[in-house]
Amino acid sequence: MDSKELKHLYWRSGFGINLQELNALSNFSKKQIVDRLILESKQFIPLLIDVNSLKNLSFQEINKSEVFKRDFLKKSREKLKVFNLEWIYRMTNSTAMLRERMTLFWANHFVVEDNNILHFQKYNNTLRAHALGDFRVLVKAISKEASMIKYLDLKQNKKDSPNENFSRELMELFTLGVGNYANYDIKEASKAFTGYSFEFNGKFKYDERNHDNGFKHLFGRSGRYDGDDVIDIILDQKACAQFICKKIYAYFVNKNIVQEHIDSMVSVFYPDYNIEDLMRFVFMADWFYNEENIGTKIKSPTELLIGIQKVIPITYDNPNELIKIQGLLGQALLNPPNVSGWEGGKSWITSNTVLFRLKTASLLLNNGLISVKESGDFYDRYSEAYTKRIKRQFFKVSVNWDDFDESYKNMSFEGIKNQLILTNLNLETEQVLDNLSHASKRDSCIQIMSLPEYQMC
Repeated sequence: MDSKELKHLYWRSGFGINLQELNALSNFSKKQIVDRLILESKQFIPLLIDVNSLKNLSFQEINKSEVFKRDFLKKSREKLKVFNLEWIYRMTNSTAMLRERMTLFWANHFVVEDNNILHFQKYNNTLRAHALGDFRVLVKAISKEASMIKYLDLKQNKKDSPNENFSRELMELFTLGVGNYANYDIKEASKAFTGYSFEFNGKFKYDERNHDNGFKHLFGRSGRYDGDDVIDIILDQKACAQFICKKIYAYFVNKNIVQEHIDSMVSVFYPDYNIEDLMRFVFMADWFYNEENIGTKIKSPTELLIGIQKVIPITYDNPNELIKIQGLLGQALLNPPNVSGWEGGKSWITSNTVLFRLKTASLLLNNGLISVKESGDFYDRYSEAYTKRIKRQFFKVSVNWDDFDESYKNMSFEGIKNQLILTNLNLETEQVLDNLSHASKRDSCIQIMSLPEYQMC
């Protein structure tokens, strides 16, 4: 694999690659590298924070008074912030990079929002546990998660008053997509999911008294189905494999769908629904490395922040500022906009986010300053004026430039640019860069990370 293909693979299967890793893998074949990616993600290691102070309570205690309830929710919200930061840290540093990338993908597929850390942590680790496993098992497990049961009103789904929210989103967003089911199928499926509930700690609880044990009729079949039966029937439809393959293709390859590629993916994915086999096939496919797929994806805020961190290690003096930055960029990790999740693509670039995105690297690494000194200038008047005007630090961070200096000490400006940017620069950008002074590699790094092209991967 050449350097460009390797960086493309690591941006799509993970969150970028640093220079040491790139050099270490430079002589490996595509099969060796893909095998390595998958092998390193074989083991499931749950992401756990300390929630012992909340575990020993019960529904009865929480609901005893509004004071108890408010106190629990306040503590839970603080723990959710901790989980957010630990998740970012895991995605940045884990060697199981593909498992973490798939966990992030599934979190934006099986979308929930939850203010209970006990339930959210369990849901997130269910995604992580099955991220590269059997999709059929994953769907069934998620249907029984407390966070999902609450988010889509499954607890209110009872035999005498069915609630269709979950069965509708199960078909529309999670498995089949619009046009591959009828409203009648939704109504019948909702009966099968009656009786779903959970205990205080998030453990699934099946309330048989509220379950409709009558016959259900959907997709041409009839039986006394429960929720798992319905999921099996849905996944028997080849349209489900088509839908999931298209979503994976749009996320990992290109939003412009090539049906021939989808058909080849479906032949691998259906009927066994093995996610690892599917991802191996995608990353081994020649078309994955086609020029039109490289450097054509707009980085999500999560990808942007982790990508910067992988080049120059940053420590946040106040970790809550990282959550603030996520919000300013438009992707606060645990707070999706709706049940459809983040749209991605061009939706990341809005009038509210575009300027902040372009300044993010400079704000974190140099308090917002981007050197615009032209080659041959004695000093940078803009820098002098800017420094006098700005008296405070935008974000309190500690930047480990020593790692960067050591990694890039023998690399030219052109080499740094080629390492950090995958897409081709337009002529005007090239001319601007050529005219700037590149005396400092640190300045050069910030200049490059402030380009529109750095927003692409």
